[in-house]
Formats: sequence, structure tokens, C-alpha cells
Amino acid sequence: MARREILDRIQKYVDPFRVTKGKGFRLSSVDPEDTRGLQLGKGEAAELLTRGTEWLAEEQDMLYAQDSWSLLLVFQAMDAAGKDGTIKHVMSGVNPQGCQVFSFKQPSREDLEQVLVVRVHSEVLRRQRLPAPHVGKKIWDQRLADIAHFEDYLTRQGTIILKFFLHVSRAEQKNRFMQRLERPRKHWKFSAADIRERGFWGDYMHAFEEAIRATATPRAPWYVVPADNKWFTRLIVAAAIVEAVENLDLSYPTIDAAKKKELVAARAALAREK
Repeated sequence: MARREILDRIQKYVDPFRVTKGKGFRLSSVDPEDTRGLQLGKGEAAELLTRGTEWLAEEQDMLYAQDSWSLLLVFQAMDAAGKDGTIKHVMSGVNPQGCQVFSFKQPSREDLEQVLVVRVHSEVLRRQRLPAPHVGKKIWDQRLADIAHFEDYLTRQGTIILKFFLHVSRAEQKNRFMQRLERPRKHWKFSAADIRERGFWGDYMHAFEEAIRATATPRAPWYVVPADNKWFTRLIVAAAIVEAVENLDLSYPTIDAAKKKELVAARAALAREK
């Protein structure tokens, strides 16, 4: 199958979850269990994901070689939605030397543009010790506007921004928490705070929805990906990344006549060695 045909098929599954205009967006419009009618076993899903990671590795090699574009992937989700697993599986084939990974937990006093945990827990905002005149009713709109402006700046410098919200249902999060509690090898991943935060589910959904609505643009889209089925989540994330990088139409840098002459001389020098 030709690459263009594959991309067309990818687009069919990715498009429904891409948000480029946030106005009017509702999280409730995306079903966390949705798989777009795909019926795949674990083996089939794993094979498709492997193809995607191999394709992504090839694109990354060209991305690194041409040294012009860069790719920023942002992942947001509730606990147990599968961020770590998605990153681990989707990025399994790329060269780590070409990547930087940053994990953000509870925001520090330096994270002044935080619009999720800080919005849900006002005491965190107070600990940031901001000047009183700057803590008004419009603070969240202002912070989100700042984020959107910064993302627009990055895209104009050659950074491709893809933002993923892994949309897990409250019921599925409970199931995954129970699995962690029942498996000793998973106990290290569990925190009592995870249970406390479930009590703020509605507040978090509102904060995520507002963030997506305010920062979704054609240049820096959000992908609201159903996350109740891990295999589907990973396929959609991989497909979205492959599609975005493939559309850059990358190629390896060409060399001029002087460089070709230099390579010929180098080959001749090596051939003369005994």
C-alpha cells in the first residue's frame, strides 16, 4: 500500500478527534470508549502500532538530519488515563538522543501559567504569592491566552505542536486504580491523593475543557483521544504524530559539488590505507 493511501486511511481515524477551533467544544461530545468501529485483537493492534513506530523512527531520522523543524508533543489526562504507557509504546522506536522529556506534577511557584491543578485547588494559587491586582476573575482567561500566544510563537519558529488529551471515563479510572491495588508490582504507582482527586472530577473536566477551548488552533491542535481502550489510544496518538511529520515532506539533506568532491577524496584516502 502506498504511503499516500496509508495517510488517507490514518486521517479517517484521526480527524474525528482533532480540535482546531475550540469555540463550542464539549468534552461530552467525545466518548471515552469510542474506537471508530475498529475491532482488533491485541496482536493486530500491536502489529499496527509497530508499523507506526517504525515509520515514526524513519521520519525522526530525517527530522534530525535536516535540523530545521522540531516537534513538541504535549500530553494531558487524569491519573491512570495511560499517558506513560502511550508515550512508552508510541515512542519505542525513536532515538532517545533526539528527544527531551519533561514531566510536570504539582505546579511549583515557577509554573505561573498553570491552568489545571491550580484552577481546581485555589490554595495552590495562593501559594504562588502573586500580587493581588493580578489575581482577578479573568486570571484563567489571561493565562490561557498567554499559552495560546506562546504556542503561536513557537509554531512560527518551526515547532510542530501536537497536544493530546487522553479522555478516560471515571468508571475506567476506577477499574485501573483497582487493578493497581490488586497487583503488588503496581502498588508503587498508587497514591492516596489519586482517590482524593476523584472527588474533583467535575472541576477537572471543566478545567480541561476550558483549556482545550482556549488553546485549540489549526497550528497547535488538540487531539481528544478516547482512552478507555489502551490499544486504540496508542494507535490514534501514533497516527496523529506520523501524519503531522509526514506532511512536512521531509528528506535527507543534499550535498553540493564541493562536498561530493570531499567525499570522493575521503573514500580514496581510506582505500589507500593498508
